[in-house]
Amino acid sequence: MGRISISCLFPASWHFSLSPVMLPRFLLPSFRQFLVLGLLAGVMGLLYMLLVPGTGQYSWLREEKHYHTHLGRVPDMEATDTNNPNLNYGLVVDCGSSGSRVFVYTWPRHNGNLHELLDIKQMRDMDRKPVVMKIKPGISEYASTPDKASDYISPLLSFAAQHIPKNKHQETPLYILCTAGMRVLPESQQEALLEDLRTDIPVNFNFLFSDSHVEVISGKQEGVYAWIGINFVLGRFNHVEDDEHEAVVEVQVPSSDQQETLVRKRTAGVLDMGGVSTQIAYEVPKTVSFASPQQEEIAKNLLAEFNLGCDAHRTEHMYRVYVSTFLGFGGNAARQRYEENLISNTQIQNKLLGKHLGESADSPILDPCLPPDLQDEVGPQDQKVHLRGTGDFDRCRILLQPFLNHTNDTNTSLNGVYQPPIDFPNSQFYGFSEFYYCTEDVLRIGGSYNSTKYSNAAKSYCATQWKTLKERFKQGLYASHADLHRLKYQCFKSAWMYEVLHSGFAFPTAYENLRTALLVYDKEVQWTLGAILYRTRFLPLRDIQQESLKGSHSHWQHSFSFMNNHYLFLACFMVVVLSILLYLLRLRRIHHRSASASVQWLEEGLGSPDIPVKL
Repeated sequence: MGRISISCLFPASWHFSLSPVMLPRFLLPSFRQFLVLGLLAGVMGLLYMLLVPGTGQYSWLREEKHYHTHLGRVPDMEATDTNNPNLNYGLVVDCGSSGSRVFVYTWPRHNGNLHELLDIKQMRDMDRKPVVMKIKPGISEYASTPDKASDYISPLLSFAAQHIPKNKHQETPLYILCTAGMRVLPESQQEALLEDLRTDIPVNFNFLFSDSHVEVISGKQEGVYAWIGINFVLGRFNHVEDDEHEAVVEVQVPSSDQQETLVRKRTAGVLDMGGVSTQIAYEVPKTVSFASPQQEEIAKNLLAEFNLGCDAHRTEHMYRVYVSTFLGFGGNAARQRYEENLISNTQIQNKLLGKHLGESADSPILDPCLPPDLQDEVGPQDQKVHLRGTGDFDRCRILLQPFLNHTNDTNTSLNGVYQPPIDFPNSQFYGFSEFYYCTEDVLRIGGSYNSTKYSNAAKSYCATQWKTLKERFKQGLYASHADLHRLKYQCFKSAWMYEVLHSGFAFPTAYENLRTALLVYDKEVQWTLGAILYRTRFLPLRDIQQESLKGSHSHWQHSFSFMNNHYLFLACFMVVVLSILLYLLRLRRIHHRSASASVQWLEEGLGSPDIPVKL
């Protein structure tokens, strides 16, 4: 019998030949059996192509997404790759009271998933340092010469332009946002400065800039931006993955007629105490009720409702945030108010009783908010009052309580200002600036806050002799940036922070979810990050639309590519299976014919002839 060669659709190295005589019987099943086996093989191949690779691919994507989500919580210290054409850039100029700073941000093209926000990071230069530049004084110093405002800002923009590729300038949004220094100016002076910027900057720079990109923002806006920035870095806006270790909260979506309820990651509240003011910001997940129409009107100025997502019709990124700033309630301002009150009371007491307390170091006023034996002088030259510390933390706290201006009204905090209820058992707060300095600089217990541990440490510090504190300071036992000013007023500020937190904002003394910090994941988080995240929130929609247009023009290319990768192989596989089926069917018929002929030839005593067979 002749040999049969098979080489259909296989590489040359797979060429082989078979002989019908040499084929074992188990390779020659009935046609129906082989047809069933062939169809089963085809179905299994189809299922493999459609399910197995897809499952593996999406599983890999999920793993990669999970990896990058957690990786994003580690500070990105790598230099920005300016040669990457898919990177976008953005600028925010923070025009503060003492100076102005430009921050350069960058982010890759949006991935098209409407559940996710832009992945914005601070740009880093070749030395891996943040691209930031600061100039002094503040822009408000040019109130009398507004025509120089653009010249004042130009060095910052020139610095940023050097770091951003020129071909990206035209699509790089620029925002100039002014804060406290400009707020105190008359509106006419504010507008003159802003108008000069609106007019001259487009002439000298090619950034994406419009009249609405420069403005004086309110304290409420600044607080919202700070809250957004911190929660963004903490990963609290990522609703794609459900991490069983992440705390969640039930939210009644703002501005929803149906009172839609969502369960999503719990956001973090923010406490920030500077030298002049104190601020609190936190999400209000449930719809609040008001005791009176007057309280409702006040609350409208303190509650911000906004959508961080790129699609206004989607509600998963809608937030209701309470923000309140208290001027005069910062650490230094509170001390100044305390001293002014001390001077005033001393003068009244001396006049009424005919005494001379505090007029000399020999008859000082005893101050429980200063360390023992520390002597100080306060007040103007003609009203000098001499103080001597006694270091009594609890007594100091009692003396400071009236300066909170707290009222007995429900849902109020410092200065009688409205404050929505906080669900303390299911909340988390971060305390920055003085909240961190008070706990860490000299007490060395920064991080997770415990009121008992904190008050005990503060009592111990307050009761320590001033001479001993200075000796410890010389020995380097305190934080590197702590100075004698910190040592001198640590007792006062410790008591003030405690009272603001527990009496003013009404945090329970047993509250365990406050963390004091200087940085978030080892990096400073500016409110400008929240500002650019909010102001570019619609850009993902633009990217998605552009991708859709590209897809409509190149749909056949993607389809062809997909066929090459999947269906072409499946088609080849099916052709091979069909070829084998046809071959074996024909081989079976030939085998039957040759078997019959052999029997006949054997009966007739004839030999078997050669039978050529071709596929």
